Amino acid sequence: MNSRILGVIIAILLLLVLLAGWWGWSQNSARTALAEENETLNSSLEDLEILKKDLANEVDSLRVAYNSLAEENTALQGSLSEVESRLAKKDADLRSAKNRNAGEVNGLRAEIQELLAAKSELEESIDVLRFENDSLRNVTGRLEADLSQVRADNDALSRMNNSIQDELKRLTLANFKATAFQVEAEMRSSKATAKSGRTRRIRVTFDLTNVPAEYQGTRPLYLVITNESGVPIDSENPIQAQSIVGGQRMDLIAQEAKEVNVAESQRLSFTHELSEKLARGFYRAAVYTDVGLLGAASFRLQ
Repeated sequence: MNSRILGVIIAILLLLVLLAGWWGWSQNSARTALAEENETLNSSLEDLEILKKDLANEVDSLRVAYNSLAEENTALQGSLSEVESRLAKKDADLRSAKNRNAGEVNGLRAEIQELLAAKSELEESIDVLRFENDSLRNVTGRLEADLSQVRADNDALSRMNNSIQDELKRLTLANFKATAFQVEAEMRSSKATAKSGRTRRIRVTFDLTNVPAEYQGTRPLYLVITNESGVPIDSENPIQAQSIVGGQRMDLIAQEAKEVNVAESQRLSFTHELSEKLARGFYRAAVYTDVGLLGAASFRLQ
């Protein structure tokens, strides 16, 4: 009994010793952990203190900046008020000026409209004048060209007439020659024309006056029509003939021929119906007898 109780007591004591050892170890471990945790907390606290100082410095800097911006804003507010006041004054002055000058502005606008209308009319007039000037230039150019052509034609006609006059002086007989020698181009209606396309016949008239007795009597007369180059015009029945001109025998190609009883004074004529239309240009009509050239004249067809 005693030994059993003693064993129990010893077991209890051992258990208590073990529990005391475990508790001591646990307490020691807890103290170690607390120490480490305290050290960690101390380190974090130091970091927080440093962060606090940094934040305090930053807050001070922001406060200084805020105060500076506040002062600048106050200054800007004053400047803005001054600018707004000046703008309001300018706007009032402008409205006043507009009201004062409204009549002048309307007057100027009316004058501007009148000037624009006048400008438009002038521009239209200028365009019309330019068109007319261009037309006049064209007409003037054509007239100058026509005038040049007329001058050239007149020169050619003058040369031909001079040549005919020289020929008449050399080849006609002094006391047996035609006077009042005329040539006319006629239309189908017998009206005179200068148009080559309308000419249907050539009529030649002339006078013989104071013809000496030796040249009176029945004689052949020949009408010869040539171009400016001396080539006879076309004829359906060309007539081969001869004449004594300047003491020499001359072969003729005549378009018309007839026997005439030559008297002392008389008016004679020839009419030749064209077989083909004549081209534009200069032509010569001459009348011959068997003893010489009676007369000649030039004419022009346009």
